Order: sequence, then structure tokens, then C-alpha cells
Amino acid sequence: MGKATVITAAALPLAVAGALLLVTGCDSGSGTSDKAELSVSGAYLPQPAMADMAAAYFTVKNDGGKADQLTGVTSPLSPDVTMHTTEGSQMKHAQKLEVPAKGELSLARGGSHLMLGKLDHLPKTGEKVEFTLHFATSAPIKIQVPVESASYRPPSPKD
Repeated sequence: MGKATVITAAALPLAVAGALLLVTGCDSGSGTSDKAELSVSGAYLPQPAMADMAAAYFTVKNDGGKADQLTGVTSPLSPDVTMHTTEGSQMKHAQKLEVPAKGELSLARGGSHLMLGKLDHLPKTGEKVEFTLHFATSAPIKIQVPVESASYRPPSPKD
């Protein structure tokens, strides 16, 4: 016969606490959190035509249940990275860009985008440029953005 396990009165609270940790530590993965869950994709920077100015594009996806805001972007390539929206044919400076809950913020040609001035150097096709995205409530996200040819167009999400 095997030995019986005996839990003493002193060990019982520890056994119960351990079982509770196992149960409460489980995540259903349902994606219904009450915080923003951000990821970045589709980033690119067209090779600039001018030595002192560039634009950059990407998509911030939010799988979480709470909206956030992109409040700024920094890069070693430029001390002057600004966010812009485009309305009609007019570009406007933006202090922040909304990242909706269960949605996305798309920075694309003809729409919201980043402008970089006072470039450290003229980036060439194939190079990668580091950016740090800063948000109102989420932790910053660092991304490596490839420099593409000036004529590059990203594939459509439907492709």
C-alpha cells in the first residue's frame, strides 16, 4: 500500500492559497480586457526625395477593450517628429491620434502620417529606422521601420 498524504492544520492555508493562485492566474484569452492591447504592423518609410524631410506610415492595432491615444513619436533619425492628419488636401498638425478599443489607427499616404524634419542623415532603401511610439496609457512601443523605395505601395490588407 502507498503512503497517505497528510496535510496538517498549519499547511492547509498554504495549500488553499496555492490552489487559489492557480485558479486566479488563468487567463481565458477572450480579448475582452479593460485595457488597450496594442501592436504595430505595416510600418515603412519611403526613401525621402529631400535631404531634410521624410514621412512614415504604420498601423496600430488595439485588441483590448479600452481606447488609447498615440501622443508622440521619437526617432534617432530626427529631433523633429510630428503627427499629422490630412483633411481634403490640407495637412494639419495633431497633438494626439486616437487608437480605438477593438480597432486600429492607420497612418497611410493621404491620411494620418508622421513627418520627420531635420534628418540626421538621408536614409537609403533597405535601411531600418528606429521609432518609439508613446501612448497616453500604454507602455511605449519600439519599432524598426524599413526604408522602402519612394514608389513603394504597401499591399492591400485584402491581398
